[in-house]
Amino acid sequence: MTEKEKMLAGELYLAFDGELVEDRNQAKSLCYELNLLHPEEDLRAEVLAELLPNSLDPWIEPDFFCDYGYNITTGKNFYANHNCVILDGAPVTIGDDVMFAPAVNISTATHPLNVKQRTEGLERALPVTIGDRVWVGMGVNILPGVSIGDNAVIAAGALVNKDVAANTVVAGVPAKFVKNIPEDED
Repeated sequence: MTEKEKMLAGELYLAFDGELVEDRNQAKSLCYELNLLHPEEDLRAEVLAELLPNSLDPWIEPDFFCDYGYNITTGKNFYANHNCVILDGAPVTIGDDVMFAPAVNISTATHPLNVKQRTEGLERALPVTIGDRVWVGMGVNILPGVSIGDNAVIAAGALVNKDVAANTVVAGVPAKFVKNIPEDED
């Protein structure tokens, strides 16, 4: 198995493998290009289509950074405000009508507790899934392996290290349940 195949399978892999470094450099070049576009230039959609080939016409404000891009899938009407970072060693699946406030960070990468494995450069990536109609507040950090249910609201500054149920509000470090969202609430 190649290191890329191991990464995509959720196994320990060497992040500094040549193929993975090349893939990250390609994504970083496209992020650089995206982040330097003049606001009135009509090239954003083209760059995003190349960077995020599995996404449906996302609207992402600069600055935006990701590791690979090809592991990110967004549904329709996805919006990410400034300074979004998605480290996508594993799939990051984002549903329809999802909005990110500024400075949202998602990381699929995690490192072994075993010091020998860690110093050898091994890491693992676990998928992140975000349902439909989710609102993610400013400065939220979403950790590897987390799933967020439909209609959830993640309060500003939260650290999401566990799954979030649909139709709920979570807040804090680490994020904890605050309340259910009634269907008829404004």
